[in-house]
Amino acid sequence: MYFPAYRPRRLRRNENLRRMVRETHLRVDDLIYPMFSAFGENIKKEIGSMPGIYQQSIEHIVAEAKEVYALGIPAVILFGIPEEKDALGSDAYCATGIIQETVRAIKKELPELLVITDVCMCEYTDHGHCGVIKDGDVDNDATLELLAKEALSHVQAGADIVAPSDMMDGRVGAIRDVLDDHGFDRIPIMSYAVKYASAYYGPFREAAESTPEFGDRRSYQMDPANRLEALREANQDLAEAADFLMVKPALAYLDVLRELKDNFDLPLVAYNVSGEYSMIKAAAEKGWIDGERVMLETLLGMKRAGADLIITYHAKEVAGLLQR
Repeated sequence: MYFPAYRPRRLRRNENLRRMVRETHLRVDDLIYPMFSAFGENIKKEIGSMPGIYQQSIEHIVAEAKEVYALGIPAVILFGIPEEKDALGSDAYCATGIIQETVRAIKKELPELLVITDVCMCEYTDHGHCGVIKDGDVDNDATLELLAKEALSHVQAGADIVAPSDMMDGRVGAIRDVLDDHGFDRIPIMSYAVKYASAYYGPFREAAESTPEFGDRRSYQMDPANRLEALREANQDLAEAADFLMVKPALAYLDVLRELKDNFDLPLVAYNVSGEYSMIKAAAEKGWIDGERVMLETLLGMKRAGADLIITYHAKEVAGLLQR
């Protein structure tokens, strides 16, 4: 069909026509809201680089979780700021650690809200790296044992889904084995299958207090230049019985999202990371962009690229807009 017989603008003439032929949809069911739980009481500290996002003590986390649930958002993902850190990140797998206690508190008040826990060591180690340090680098296999302990402790506290983000080789299989051995074979694993060594994480590291004390994470997180490696990483996690695959960050890696969507049939998660959030907030504050429209367009782009679910700090704002 060619102009003048074919005129695509006919279907763009008004909002009802545009709605009827819209190909991609952003729904509240697609959203997962990240939350930062801090040790202590009466803490609600706004993160300087992430307006509207807070480090919060458990009672405030529960209160915000109630807001999230009332908006229809199906799930939250938790990150923890412990009272103390040490070389082995002991609070990560302690039965009374910050995340374990937060999970119990949320599930007591909101049993239907899905609670996902980030499984990693960087928030709990005094060196800020994602595992056991040996000879100046993270020891992969020694770290697997701690990650499996951490995941098990989260599930024993009531977590519905565990999400390993560390990028150690073999961690999905190690976690799956431990969960199955303890009777938790029904608990899904949401793997950060494709996680790049990205500069977009800066505001998160302020929020989670997880900046490395030395070096960087490029020996275990992926090189941003690599596309085919993403397929190998995802395929390995599939072989180790992951239930979800994730791409992090999302915005600069929409091509990778599409690659995974075209090659795998597991639910696909995009992490709309802190730097992506902060850029929109900063530009909107200066009046350079329409913040709401750019936010929605960005998330819709992730859906169009293939994401089934999106972890986003915008989740509450989006849910409110979708209810209008």
